[in-house]
Amino acid sequence: MGVLSTNNSSVFNLSYLLILLIDEDKDSISLNISNALKEIFNNIAPNYNITLQAWNLEEDVFKINFTAHPNSSISKFINSYKSTSSRLIKKQYFQTSNFWTNSFLLLTLGELPIDNIEEFIISQRNKREKRKKK
Repeated sequence: MGVLSTNNSSVFNLSYLLILLIDEDKDSISLNISNALKEIFNNIAPNYNITLQAWNLEEDVFKINFTAHPNSSISKFINSYKSTSSRLIKKQYFQTSNFWTNSFLLLTLGELPIDNIEEFIISQRNKREKRKKK
């Protein structure tokens, strides 16, 4: 069991893994872009009682581990993060219509279902390729 957090009326350990894929097939996302995205995450997260634990970029996939409080609006946070980061990154680095894919994968941490992560990544890459062919 991980580290427990507390507030006035509860004790909890709410850890999540968020998987986000980039919509465009970027050959490589620079360390500068990854750091900018991480900074945006850290700027928005406190408004939702969310704390970044780990940040990992593998090709076009961001794997973000974070903790939350029971009162966190996680889906609102993710939507806010995706829209804000997309707008800022596109403005500074890319001239594309979308930065992130429409979907995301959110898992509670415990036993990590690696098969689910890989299925999600493959499905997002397939959707992206289909859109490109149109």
